[in-house]
Amino acid sequence: MLMTTSPTIRLRLTTLADIPTIQAIYAHHVLHGTATFEEDAPSVEEMERRFHQITNNGYPYIVAEYEGKVCGYAYLGVYRTRRAYRFTTENSIYVDKDYAGKGIGDALLKELIRLAENGPWRLIIAVTTGDNSASIHLHKKHGFTLVGTEPGTGFKFGRWIDTVLMYKQINGGNSTLPEG
Repeated sequence: MLMTTSPTIRLRLTTLADIPTIQAIYAHHVLHGTATFEEDAPSVEEMERRFHQITNNGYPYIVAEYEGKVCGYAYLGVYRTRRAYRFTTENSIYVDKDYAGKGIGDALLKELIRLAENGPWRLIIAVTTGDNSASIHLHKKHGFTLVGTEPGTGFKFGRWIDTVLMYKQINGGNSTLPEG
């Protein structure tokens, strides 16, 4: 177990047994929201492949349980594949629609930041959409700074959607040289 944030919210590392629930949470966001620009919901097998790709590269992948039910997940991952980006990571957070507003996203992001601070990273990047005010607010609450908006970079549900880029410096950020 990673941490318990309240009597009802428990965070822990993801297991393969969680992937079907994670796939269902993500599929809802793919098919009904703009938190992701993916348009076709990936299969459970594809989500397992992605899980292994993330964790086999040393990135944390966690779930939140609310009263014993997996209701959200989050992970850190590669920001860009070029070697020069190795000290930068990107976060992803998805919460079951039935658990929105219960502090799940807040707990997941707080734990991701803690895990990142215990790793080699110096910057955490958040890429969200202009109409995802909850994500923007959540990241600002946890010390992320708005870098900028890329107007109309996504097209989903028959409309153009802005991409918003935010970042948080950790472990000295870019003010000191990294080791390695």
